[in-house]
Amino acid sequence: MTSLFSRRSQRVLPGFGLCMGFTLLYLGLIVLMPLSAAFIKTAALSWQEFGAAVSSPRVLASLQLTFGASLLAAAINGLAGLLLAWVLVRYRFPGRQLLDALIDLPFALPTAVAGIALTTLYAPNGWLGEPLSRFDIKPAFHPSGIVLALIFIGLPFVVRTVQPVLEEFERELEEAAACLGATRLQIFWRVILPTLLPALLTGFAMAFARAVGEYGSVVFIAGNIPMKTEVTALLIITRLEQYDYSGATALAVVMLLISLVMLLGINLLQAWTDRRAGRAEVAR
Repeated sequence: MTSLFSRRSQRVLPGFGLCMGFTLLYLGLIVLMPLSAAFIKTAALSWQEFGAAVSSPRVLASLQLTFGASLLAAAINGLAGLLLAWVLVRYRFPGRQLLDALIDLPFALPTAVAGIALTTLYAPNGWLGEPLSRFDIKPAFHPSGIVLALIFIGLPFVVRTVQPVLEEFERELEEAAACLGATRLQIFWRVILPTLLPALLTGFAMAFARAVGEYGSVVFIAGNIPMKTEVTALLIITRLEQYDYSGATALAVVMLLISLVMLLGINLLQAWTDRRAGRAEVAR
């Protein structure tokens, strides 16, 4: 009786049935209904019309650019975010709190403002674009400029995901590995990285998901040249402006399915790393 009372007293929120009902209702209204509306609108197309809407050379070029640039930006953010989180956690230096606050700037800054600022910097006559153009490097109105914009808006996801895990990491494990003769590289690769890897994959997935659907920070610096610097989000907006709602939703469905498959693969990899880290912890 005492154990039953203690279990009940630990339930701060209402019971499972009420919580689950509210969760399903909330997800249904906010997530499932908008997504189902896209599928329903796309269902008005025949298979031939759907194939024609999503397989034109312009669409395929935009999909390749969107997902390729998003993956590259997320990978760069994975490395840079890990390094920034390491510096913020492991070192104390003047201006550390300011640097920590600047990490969240892309969250607060409107994406259109970020796009205008990046375009101003990297334009051929910009502060950074002019000296880079002397070496035939022209980020503005080029796919590399899109990658730069996606790096800017995705970096905080990796840093803020890895930083708490790194702060809670037990330094005694590093000291024990050092006492056993491990080098710094071995300590990082075999002791620290396995603990950080699930959080790092989570940050990578979040940065990738944000980059795939990004529009505001990309539309200015990309130049929006068809077949070269046109992202899929812009192509969807273009079709909506042309009142081609079925074609726009068809593109949205394709992006949604590709994103879901890729995120599912990342989540499976994360679950595998969690199980591997758990077995290593039990072994220790």
